Amino acid sequence: MGFATEFNSVCKFKSAQELYELLEYGKGKMVKSGFRVFPTGQKVIAYTPNNEAIAIVRILASIAEINFQGDEVTQVEMELVRKLTEEEARVQTALAHEMFFGERG
Repeated sequence: MGFATEFNSVCKFKSAQELYELLEYGKGKMVKSGFRVFPTGQKVIAYTPNNEAIAIVRILASIAEINFQGDEVTQVEMELVRKLTEEEARVQTALAHEMFFGERG
């Protein structure tokens, strides 16, 4: 058992539904497998399930726990600061592919 640290500039959604709720309602949460540490109180870039930058969000809470099925999970609550412009999204996506997600193509 251990904690995996997330880069403090990345908040990647695996669920399109969780991302939709954040963009639609301005607040949302996502559930990640394993124990992870997210930078509570900081602003980070949110990425779609396809690794595309989409918004700036503020991490409100990060709760690591063992659920009723015995799985280690981390729930991250966040609020939408703003969506990225098309140019910002393009640049952030390119940087993230180089730094975090691996090269494209």
